[in-house]
Amino acid sequence: MIAMAALAAVSVALMMPGAARASEQQNLVEEARITLDHLQHDQEFGTAKQLLRKARAVLIVPNLIKAGFFFGGEGGDGVLLARSGHGTWTDPAFYTLASASFGLQIGIQSAEVIMIIESDRALKALEADQFKFGAQAGIAVVTLGAAAQAASSTALDTADIIVWSSASGAYAGITLEGSLVKPRDSYNEAYYGRPIAVREILNMNEGHNPGATGLRAALTVR
Repeated sequence: MIAMAALAAVSVALMMPGAARASEQQNLVEEARITLDHLQHDQEFGTAKQLLRKARAVLIVPNLIKAGFFFGGEGGDGVLLARSGHGTWTDPAFYTLASASFGLQIGIQSAEVIMIIESDRALKALEADQFKFGAQAGIAVVTLGAAAQAASSTALDTADIIVWSSASGAYAGITLEGSLVKPRDSYNEAYYGRPIAVREILNMNEGHNPGATGLRAALTVR
């Protein structure tokens, strides 16, 4: 019986390469779902659900790390999901966010970050090989911290990207200026079991992994 159970487990693993083998990527997807839940229950950010209802896409970085002593840097992996023409959400495309900085920086900061993509032009910029904050002409970015209600409705209505963050540590907050956002092709290949481009996942809906069902459902705001 034990041998048969083991054989069955192996068979399932072979039939579901993304869910069974890509545990690192699946952990990131689950962490993204938890981060999304934190956003939706952030009492200081009362407009979160309203913004998600009209969002074109969402980029979630569950654990952005910033550390340094004089020289510093920040980075983290995340997932980008887009809303399809039918109003449903695609499976995730994996991304990495990184930057470098110089200054009197002492300590370590860890932050949850969600970027609510409100326009098609911002999504197209993120789908390119590399997106740099502050270098994309015509794309307005609004960064929100703990005091999210302080942001004016006008700023939120005209923003292409709204960045929510919940941070703890030695720094007062996070700054994304100069940060780079790039697709993580190796993660996408591991999760879907084959080489797959970001546009295939987000525009052609060709990436499918049952492990992303919970995150996609969490984005369906009611």
